[in-house]
Amino acid sequence: MKTPLAAALGSAVLTAGALLGAPAVSAQTTAYPTTPVDVTYGASYVRGTLTWYNRSVGFSGTLRAVGCRRAWFGAYDANNVKRGEVSTSTKCDTTYAINVGIPADVAGGAASVIVCLDDENANPLKCVRYYRP
Repeated sequence: MKTPLAAALGSAVLTAGALLGAPAVSAQTTAYPTTPVDVTYGASYVRGTLTWYNRSVGFSGTLRAVGCRRAWFGAYDANNVKRGEVSTSTKCDTTYAINVGIPADVAGGAASVIVCLDDENANPLKCVRYYRP
């Protein structure tokens, strides 16, 4: 009676050992799509990267202000309805790091983002629309 029990126990130990020694299944993460941004007006610019999330768009980059400038971002849905906006404060004669989230609380997220380089009074000097890839 010891032989069949020992064989069953040995088989269970080998199976458990094989399972424990197997490589772990890792979760696959899908990177969010990104879009490079370059809005240049004279020597001033807004440059960086838009990252398209499900309910917002992130921007990470730089505002270079020659004179006084500000950066403005607007997120739009597929029907061209503005879903959110954000801007920097006015910056003068400096290079300024920008890390902002632009709300776009709509199913599927924003379809496009307009990035503007504004003067010190928030009047647009140059704007470029970027579409979700």
